Amino acid sequence: MIRFESDYTEGAHERIMIRLMETNEEQTTGYGMDEHCERARAYIRKACHVEDADIHFLVGGTQANTTIISSILRPHQGAVAAITGHIAIHETGAIEATGHKVLTLPSDDGKIQAKHVKKLYDAHWNDITHEHLVQPGLVYISHPTENGTIYSKSELEALSKVCRECGLPLVMDGARLGYGLAAKDSDLSLPDIARLCDIFYIGGTKIGALMGEAVVIINNALKRDFRYIIKQNGGMLAKGRLLGIQFETLFEDGLYYEISQHAVDMALMIREVFAEEGFSFRYDSTTNQQFPILPNEVLIKLSEKYSYSFWEKVDTEHSAVRFCTSWATKKENVEMLIKDIKALHKLES
Repeated sequence: MIRFESDYTEGAHERIMIRLMETNEEQTTGYGMDEHCERARAYIRKACHVEDADIHFLVGGTQANTTIISSILRPHQGAVAAITGHIAIHETGAIEATGHKVLTLPSDDGKIQAKHVKKLYDAHWNDITHEHLVQPGLVYISHPTENGTIYSKSELEALSKVCRECGLPLVMDGARLGYGLAAKDSDLSLPDIARLCDIFYIGGTKIGALMGEAVVIINNALKRDFRYIIKQNGGMLAKGRLLGIQFETLFEDGLYYEISQHAVDMALMIREVFAEEGFSFRYDSTTNQQFPILPNEVLIKLSEKYSYSFWEKVDTEHSAVRFCTSWATKKENVEMLIKDIKALHKLES
């Protein structure tokens, strides 16, 4: 079985594995205060063009989201997110379990718009009974979104402007951030994101690391006591260097960007063949996630050899599915998939 259902089916980039082995018997201090973590922080600060950013290493995306969001919100506040947002649909109520409601906004493509945030904010404060309602306390977005779409610089600037006018910290889930930065139509850079967001994280789990997310705190007001909150949430890894070594390797010479670009290049090869064969797409994604709409008969045949993720039924005969590439996707497997798509479509026709 050749797997295209997610971008975390493989282990880690071999350079990370080699570095972990090379440093295996080093003795270092714990809890992310070692020299590898410090070097990784320096590399990330340089990449973000922010010298005083606070950087913390956590194990996974859900842990990062719950730790970040619970650190910002007061007990009576909630997190504003797209109705399709990861914290709203794919984290088993993790945010709600911290005592905070997810306040959802309408979205078909996974993104939220500045005008919708302003409308929600104004509706809350213009309601004479607002103290009986959950108060919006921050805005959460993903880049790329669950649907593979990305924010443009102008969209993020507009969102950031509204958030700052309303006093709402802007939080970016960057579990797949490298793939968003590598998208062919992206005009956002890491320094742009650092300038426009209050806090975000750089995903490693889906992009070359065994595990790990690097939380980057830009807003000084959000930095205080964050390590206390990491510890309280069970996220302070005793052998913290295991995360630091991985981000040190990913960022010391641009490996993170290189392997992200590879995944996107492989995904666009898949997208191109689906488009050439006349298939439409549920979402217009230029990242490592592609969402073709295919006849169910074709999907049944493809599933004999390839795994993919079911997304949603379009009608009785067609379904939208996700083909997802990763930093480790082999070009020969993509070429095999392309050949089979063409053969199956010809047979169907």
